[in-house]
Amino acid sequence: MRIAMHQPAPAVPSLWIGGLLLGAVLLAVAWLLPANVKSLNPALLREAGRDSAGAAAFARELLALDKPGPAALALEAARSVQDPQAGAVGVIFDDYQRKHRDMIPWGGWDVALEPLLAGRNAASPAESTPVLRFLVTTQARENLRNYLRTSRLPAVQTLLKTGEVTQTQRFIPAGRPGGQPLDAVILLTAYLWQRENLSGPLQRDVRALAETAVATNQLGALEEFYLDLLTLGKRLNWVQLAELLRTASGPGTVAQFAHLTRVAPEHLPVIYTAALMTKSADAVARYLITFGKPGAENLRLALSHGEGAVKQLVSRQAPVTTTAGPEFEFGAGFVLRHPEPALLLKYAAFLGGVFLLLRSIDLRLFFPAERMLRGAFPKMGSGLLAAILTFIFFVFSEPFLLKAAAATEYQIRLIVPILGQAAAAGPAKISTHPSPMDISTTLSITVFAALQVAVYVICLLKISEIDRQSLPVLTKLKLMENEENLFDGGLYVGIAGTATALVLQVLGLIEANLLAAYSSNLFGIICVALVKIRHVRPYKRKLIMESQAGIPAAA
Repeated sequence: MRIAMHQPAPAVPSLWIGGLLLGAVLLAVAWLLPANVKSLNPALLREAGRDSAGAAAFARELLALDKPGPAALALEAARSVQDPQAGAVGVIFDDYQRKHRDMIPWGGWDVALEPLLAGRNAASPAESTPVLRFLVTTQARENLRNYLRTSRLPAVQTLLKTGEVTQTQRFIPAGRPGGQPLDAVILLTAYLWQRENLSGPLQRDVRALAETAVATNQLGALEEFYLDLLTLGKRLNWVQLAELLRTASGPGTVAQFAHLTRVAPEHLPVIYTAALMTKSADAVARYLITFGKPGAENLRLALSHGEGAVKQLVSRQAPVTTTAGPEFEFGAGFVLRHPEPALLLKYAAFLGGVFLLLRSIDLRLFFPAERMLRGAFPKMGSGLLAAILTFIFFVFSEPFLLKAAAATEYQIRLIVPILGQAAAAGPAKISTHPSPMDISTTLSITVFAALQVAVYVICLLKISEIDRQSLPVLTKLKLMENEENLFDGGLYVGIAGTATALVLQVLGLIEANLLAAYSSNLFGIICVALVKIRHVRPYKRKLIMESQAGIPAAA
């Protein structure tokens, strides 16, 4: 006697509802976690700058150190980023300026500046004065030269000897008529060295260049440094220049800052303040030259959040995402402390969330057919589709991942001045740093992906429908062959989507982006591969085996 044994039906409703909810939670975590590979989320800047000093507080600190020159630029930067403390610090600065009127032209004070002060009009207005203006007169240069000749520093004496070099390319030699600009820059460089206002690496490089110039009677690479110092000396007062050069790691950094003062003078207060805040002028200059005008706006944004945000930005050397949307503020601290684990968590959460959603749909819509087909709908299908969608999400969530680094407006170009005058170079008319993916492009790619998911579901429903019919096995095989056009539908939809996207791009309705157009073809290929390899082929094999074994289709 055969006893029929009935197994209890699995708790499908609880499984698919629980998977759906857990998958939605994981997707929310992945979407809101502000972790990116090649860009920086604004939430990270806010978190990094939390409780750190802003531009106005930094200006107040400089003023307390009797450095009104750098403080003035920091205060101007604070006003440009709308620092709430800028007004109060501005009142303090105005009061300081009234009480210490004689310090303002120099941006501070140095007792050794007395030789330079000879002949200065005591009734001149108390305003910041570029340091090279004090070296315009022959008397001022002679006074400074006599002062430096008494120096016991060999490097200072070597720098003075470079004034006797006759082989130059961009300057007129200092000893000839018209050589006053070069003579003034040489004296300024020697005086900066005498007062230890050059950073250690910059001192070593300048000394080596000066020794080579004296030995060969050619200024060579030292002339480039003199030209850059001329540019900065015509725009910064004494203390401003000295403070900047203390943070420069070499002549290359001085060249970058000189170039930025020519092409982006409107950003000088922000750039200068960031350099002093981070004590790394080279990192700030490199960021601006790499990212151009968008980089300047990113630096301004970071400065509005405080010193910590500026340090985070220049240390990461990454653009800031500008896509609007909610950010997981609580997760920003975790991302800052653990950037690599946060990235892993973000995409693992997305992968798990998509997989759970797909498995929940399988349990809800295809579970009866899956039991009957006995393996024609393998679980691996959900995992593979989840991996593909995770890759697509990774590409879309990293707006700068597929963007090649382009030349920017601030890229250094060759500048040939006339008679020692630093020529003003206008911004280069070249493409700016790429911006994040346009919302219309993202929307079109999302629509293409949704269409292919719909085609995929339709194909599965058709297979399930054929399997449920009480027909002979050979008839089911014929029906499956008859639906080949349907199973290839993903390719047709993909080609149509690509053609539509290209037409819309030509008409200017969406951003010209080949990724948006050809993604439709890619999704179509993936859809057809999944349908035919993972579903149609196993089911046909099952039917063929049943027909060869003589097993009836309907038990």
